[in-house]
Amino acid sequence: MKMHVSVIGGGMIVHDQILPSLYQLKRAGKIGHITVCARRKETLDSLKANERIRRAFPEQDFTATTASYHEVLGNAAERNLAIIALPDQIHFNAVMTAIDAQQHVICVKPLVQKIQHAAVIEKAARERQLFVGIEYHKRFDDRALMARDRYRSGRFGELRLGTARLFEKWYYRHSNFQNWFSLENSDAFTYIGCHYVDLVHFITGLLPVSVSVAGVPERFPNGTEAWMWTDARVKWSNGGLLNVQNALGYPEQGPGSNTQGMTLWTSAGDAGGFLNHIDSHRGLEYCYVDGGYSEPSPDYMQFVPNHLGPGERVVGYGYRSIEALVDSALSVERDADQQSVIEAQGIVATPGNSSYNELVTEAARLSLENDGREVLIQYGTLPFVHLKSYL
Repeated sequence: MKMHVSVIGGGMIVHDQILPSLYQLKRAGKIGHITVCARRKETLDSLKANERIRRAFPEQDFTATTASYHEVLGNAAERNLAIIALPDQIHFNAVMTAIDAQQHVICVKPLVQKIQHAAVIEKAARERQLFVGIEYHKRFDDRALMARDRYRSGRFGELRLGTARLFEKWYYRHSNFQNWFSLENSDAFTYIGCHYVDLVHFITGLLPVSVSVAGVPERFPNGTEAWMWTDARVKWSNGGLLNVQNALGYPEQGPGSNTQGMTLWTSAGDAGGFLNHIDSHRGLEYCYVDGGYSEPSPDYMQFVPNHLGPGERVVGYGYRSIEALVDSALSVERDADQQSVIEAQGIVATPGNSSYNELVTEAARLSLENDGREVLIQYGTLPFVHLKSYL
């Protein structure tokens, strides 16, 4: 069984991760035809002309269309796969359109910005026996999987304090981000900080119970104002605290593609421990003859020689994440009971096993709107968030 794939969106993440991964999966015989839908022809032309992707996958191609995603999904054969790679604020409508068209769904993170929307998606997908997965690729970094195994076996004790950062390069400010990443639509924490919030739960199994986010706004070159810099504090169900700093602000002259990392301090009885992931410096330093200096990461996505045929192949946890999500959709299509297995394992993120992320996103947006006030997360049959009262 090969699923045909409709990719909704053609932006940076499609260039950097999604399309190369799909080409490799198509080469391996796991998926069929690929269609990419974007509003602007220039976006699709750029994607088709990407020299790196073409050199790696000379035998691969996709069908490009500027038709609306409603039209593309409406014309797709039922029980195939849609990948939603659109701005955060329109995920819900796009995901629901895909589900209504009887498509399995993979969505870039965060799934949606409100917990009620996540619940609607989960119910609609279950009723149709469709898979919905969220692309939190850091879960497939071997560092994260190793930490999960060791933490959950008790070797670290309990989380007490943590710090995390992820600053994206300055050039994001000159990209299509300036057309959608506005104050009312998103912010640095919910867009990129969610990776580390998700990762702490993934490793520890703890749930976030309150969020406070303060932000510093700046303007894009086109004048759009945005929360470019954010500082967040997340409290966890065992009382542990995580500080997360994010920005579209890593200098262009910085040697890596971003700066990122996480440290967790832990204790058990009269002993302490820590986990330190230095995710920016992966042990590589390249100095080129043209004067350029780089500290590349071999771990997220890299092109390497293909030992089994023409072109190149992609390696890294970015590819492994897409592969795992596609495999999950194929598994559910073959046997709907596999959905409960995927949910219980908790490796692949779904609306059913990772809705704490939507609660954190909703809480963060509410906190930003209220000058960084603490927002509490309430779990239960109908989970919700609310401003903490100091009366």
